[in-house]
Amino acid sequence: QVQLVESGGGLVQPGGSLRLSCAASGSISSNFAMGWGRQAPGKQRELVATIRSGGSTTYADSVKGRFTISRDNAKNAIYLQMNNLKPEDTAVYYCHAAFAYWGQGTQVTVSS
Repeated sequence: QVQLVESGGGLVQPGGSLRLSCAASGSISSNFAMGWGRQAPGKQRELVATIRSGGSTTYADSVKGRFTISRDNAKNAIYLQMNNLKPEDTAVYYCHAAFAYWGQGTQVTVSS
């Protein structure tokens, strides 16, 4: 079993920044790819950023240049630094491990 707990969401104005954190516990492996997805109201969940065990990263086109994913294997944690936020980034953000385990999500709202 793998447990994932996200934190760091909130309300921010357009152009602002937030940093999301995800703490993993249980049968977590440093070999797992980990990352973030998001789901806006009325839309399907989409992958936002992924980081693999070797450190390689991939991003959705919509967030490239604005979001940065990182991981700390010693702490079993990953982070998502989000800069220059836009209203269309508003969504519930979920952490995943190995594309199979998902957290409960944290709400991010970008609004003036």
